[in-house]
Amino acid sequence: MSLPCLRQTGAGVEIFLYLQPRASRNKVVGLQGEELKVALTAPPVDGAANKACCAFLAKLCGLPKSCVKLISGDTSRHKRVLLESADLQEINGLISELLRG
Repeated sequence: MSLPCLRQTGAGVEIFLYLQPRASRNKVVGLQGEELKVALTAPPVDGAANKACCAFLAKLCGLPKSCVKLISGDTSRHKRVLLESADLQEINGLISELLRG
């Protein structure tokens, strides 16, 4: 069964995120409701946290940065990110493994 923060679309996998900017390090914190909580060191200024979020997810999922696109939540802590051409089962397994610790 897939995590509530993930959804398969025709373009790839959408991830619903809750960001915590200005953290001590970049990491996946856990689930918060139906969103994946991610802590980032970047401040929420001039899109820095959005760029850091996309770069962090690309590295985490083994995708090129160009395949990670912010869909919504440009100025919000609640974001929707598209992982283009990603496989739901693969991303689900990766994040599940991180959450287990």
